[in-house]
Amino acid sequence: MAGTLSVKLIKSVVGYPAQQRATVRSLGLRRINSQAALPDTAVVRGMIRKVRHLVSVDYSEDRNEAS
Repeated sequence: MAGTLSVKLIKSVVGYPAQQRATVRSLGLRRINSQAALPDTAVVRGMIRKVRHLVSVDYSEDRNEAS
């Protein structure tokens, strides 16, 4: 899984459990429409899956290949 994931907070965390709020915070998201570029790892994908109803994700693959 090489590449990066662009994660954007699209919904407020108010009214959701503290564990989900902490997950959003640990993804580096603070406010609605804040974005973070994160490495595409199993840990990050698991965190995103936990709060998938609050975020949108854009996958971009690294294109720095040696010719």
